[in-house]
Parts: sequence; C-alpha cells; structure tokens
Amino acid sequence: MNAHAQPHPKPPLREGQIILKWWVDAMGDRSASSAKALSARLRRANGVEALAELAVHQLAQRLGLKPTPYDTQRLLRMVQVLAWVREHDVRKLAERLGPGGDQPLMSALRFQSLMRAEGDELIVALRRAVTLAKFRCNVAALGEDLLRWNDHTRRNWSFQYFGAALRTPKPIHLTWSRAPHEHIRPIPPADTLPAIQPQPR
Repeated sequence: MNAHAQPHPKPPLREGQIILKWWVDAMGDRSASSAKALSARLRRANGVEALAELAVHQLAQRLGLKPTPYDTQRLLRMVQVLAWVREHDVRKLAERLGPGGDQPLMSALRFQSLMRAEGDELIVALRRAVTLAKFRCNVAALGEDLLRWNDHTRRNWSFQYFGAALRTPKPIHLTWSRAPHEHIRPIPPADTLPAIQPQPR
C-alpha cells in the first residue's frame, strides 16, 4: 500500500441522515431541558415563530435550503411535525399506522383523509398520525418524506400502510369435528378382505 495514498473521502450524508442527526442533537433527548423546551415551542409555534428558532435555521443550512417560499414551506413542515416525535424507530410512520396487527393505529378512512390533505391541514393530520403512532417512528424516513411531500410520497405511504397487513398474515386455524353420534369404522387388514372374483366375459 502506498504510504502517501490519500484516504477515500467519506460519502456525503443523505438528507434523512442529516435530519435524524439534527433531531437527535436538538430534540432527541427529552429529558434534557433544552430539548424539551424547543420541542414544546415548535409544537405551539406558527410559521413566523418557528423561523425565530436558531435550531430551525441550523437544519436549513445543513440541508442547503434557501430563503424562498418553496424551501421555507418544506422547512416548516419538517420542524412542525418532527417536534411531535419523541422516539426514533426503525419502522416508518405509515408502517406503524397500518393494519399490521388486529387493529390499525389509524383507520383506513383517516389514512385516506391524510393522503388528501394539503397545506396546514396536512401538518395537522401528520401531527395526529404521529400521536396515534405513540410518538415513535423512523425520523430519517419521515424527514425525507416531509422535505419532498408529493404524489410519489403518497404512493409510497399507501404501500407502506397496507403492506404492513400483507407482511403479517393472520394464522389460519383449521378445526375438524364430527357429530357425537357419528362413528368412524376402522379399515380391516388387507388379508381379511374378500378376494375380488373376475367377471366372465
């Protein structure tokens, strides 16, 4: 190996990894007073109030977002929803909401309403979804979805929501019973069966 060889540069972090690291640093430890206070302020904040938080601008800078109306809308959507998440989980939000068990955390009708929501109504619906998921989901995946919420995102969420049921099939229990009076006749041994006589042609 060449002693003067330069080390390979690390690949850039994905947007979801950047968002997760920001969330862990800013709000991940809710036992810390600063994280608890920031999450509380962002949960109550309107758009202008959220933009007055330094942590929000730190996230925008890490993601390379610009002070345009489009990027500002994406930034606010992220921080105003992620402030409701209390615990990072490997499962995505739509997977946690879906009918993976006997009872889904979010009904199919409410999920369909979430898929139709736009603007401020979408933020309210997503906050409700996080609450139903017991404030736990994959922060990196949710952050990426909030960053670019569109029809492609909705399609993925639909597969994740209903796919939870497909990946968890309910066991089928087969039972067989007969009437109390029914008697099963045993089959006699082969050497006790009468011989079959050939029929004359």
